[in-house]
Amino acid sequence: MFGPRNLLGIYLNDHLAGATLGAQLARRLAASHRDWPSNADLVRVATEVDQDRTALLEIMAALDVPVVRVKVYAGWAAEKAARLKLNGRLLRPSPLSGLVELEALRLGVEGKAAGWRTLRTVAEHEHRLAIPALDTLMARAKAQSDTLERIRTRAVDHLFGSV
Repeated sequence: MFGPRNLLGIYLNDHLAGATLGAQLARRLAASHRDWPSNADLVRVATEVDQDRTALLEIMAALDVPVVRVKVYAGWAAEKAARLKLNGRLLRPSPLSGLVELEALRLGVEGKAAGWRTLRTVAEHEHRLAIPALDTLMARAKAQSDTLERIRTRAVDHLFGSV
């Protein structure tokens, strides 16, 4: 039977898989678009996404939730598989790749924010969760999402501005 404690463990491990994918995507996006005017923002977001993954691991440890390694590996593999998407080019990346990856990263950040909000609700009854830390993580996710949207809008203007 799956009680609330087991369900929370499954939920957190699912978010850890997503955080693994997101951290790798953010690092790769920042590294592959060094020529973008907003690359410094991408590098900052990538660093923060990695820090958020570490924060999730710390929360899981505080709650005595074991890491399910197969889910972490699945997140890692999913990011690698996403590189194989069909985008109109066979031998080199399409100009659309950066835009699609920005959108995927922003969706991931929105999912992460929802996870922090869920934990914030759980924290009302779980003394091992620090409410101020969760509030900080929620605010940082909002700022990341806003930053990614600004970068995405610039990319759209650059790609489709003359349509």
